[in-house]
Amino acid sequence: MPGGPCSDARRHPLITVEADQVLVESRLAAGGVSCPACPGVLTPWGWARRRGVRGVGVLRPRRARCSSCLVTHVLLPVTVLLRRADAAVVIWAALVARAAGHGHRTIATVAGVPASTARGWLRRMSSRLESVRVHFTVVARRAGVDQAAPDATGSPWGDVVAAVGAAFVAVTSRFGPGGLVGTVTVGHVAVASSGGRLLAPGWPSPADRC
Repeated sequence: MPGGPCSDARRHPLITVEADQVLVESRLAAGGVSCPACPGVLTPWGWARRRGVRGVGVLRPRRARCSSCLVTHVLLPVTVLLRRADAAVVIWAALVARAAGHGHRTIATVAGVPASTARGWLRRMSSRLESVRVHFTVVARRAGVDQAAPDATGSPWGDVVAAVGAAFVAVTSRFGPGGLVGTVTVGHVAVASSGGRLLAPGWPSPADRC
């Protein structure tokens, strides 16, 4: 969705962080945010563009720069997805509703968004259902201890929801139900494990799936 929140992330690598900006700033100041590209740590480096996100409010993500490799990153809150103007929890609920058999008009009414917006979410996800299922199945296996693969549901949409659910169980079983974001939800795992790119073009790439 061109012009949506955090379009700066098209030019800067993206890192998903907690929603509490005070905690983000505190971790940055303490050198607590690691660079994903090298052993360095990130330091404050300005801000991404300000955008309104339905269900979240006004969002202006922090940008940070690695003190070692000098790469700049956008720190995207786990409550939103890249270049989407609605809260991630709303979008995730819409995808779950589609797996339950609901159409885009019903989903749009429940979510409080235009039908064209809901249809866009579903179309984007429908184009990558198998690769997304594989990605989250791998996340579940890597995070879990003796984590069994989720049972097939007979529906590609249902299989994706089951894979994300398995990843959620694996992550919370290993690290606990709480974290920097508070109580960890299935939606948080979906956002964080995709790096905020759940509905972004080109995700998941082969590297994301291996």
